[in-house]
Amino acid sequence: MTRALLVIDMQRGFDDLEFWGPTVNPDCEANVAALVERWIADEEPVVVVRHDSRSVDSPLHAASPGNALVDAVAAVEPALLVTKNVNSAFYGDPDLHAWLGDRGIRDVVICGIQTNMCVETTARMAGNLGYDVTVVLDATRTFDLSAEVAGVGAVTRTASELMTTTALVLERGGFARIALTADVI
Repeated sequence: MTRALLVIDMQRGFDDLEFWGPTVNPDCEANVAALVERWIADEEPVVVVRHDSRSVDSPLHAASPGNALVDAVAAVEPALLVTKNVNSAFYGDPDLHAWLGDRGIRDVVICGIQTNMCVETTARMAGNLGYDVTVVLDATRTFDLSAEVAGVGAVTRTASELMTTTALVLERGGFARIALTADVI
């Protein structure tokens, strides 16, 4: 056992497009399911990460039905379930880094939601911690993002632009390799 699949925040609350806004990659869930199926067939560990938002207004709040995992992930008996309330799975409970280290796992393959938030943050930390990291881009998705940014002004990026930027930053920054589901399975 030298690699683990990290499935980040595949939760029903992300289907609430009135809350999150426009998204891309409708194949994300099917691609995550294919990865999970492959890992189980290969008897390799699947780590499921769930975001338990502290905000009572969030679809990901622990008391919200949106906190539940999507069917493809809920059906899995994970090797480890990590709960978190921040972007990185490495700041969750139980301690992901310790769990991976205890098992000698040095390669992590990451998929899930949101590409430019929890997936990217987890990948960056994994890279900084010395793991060999692969992000399966077509097994992730995100949402359009707009904000008024000090010194910049109004900024809007589409979900597609954010996914592309994340892929570029992770690959060129040396944090992770970017791959597609078909290449990984």
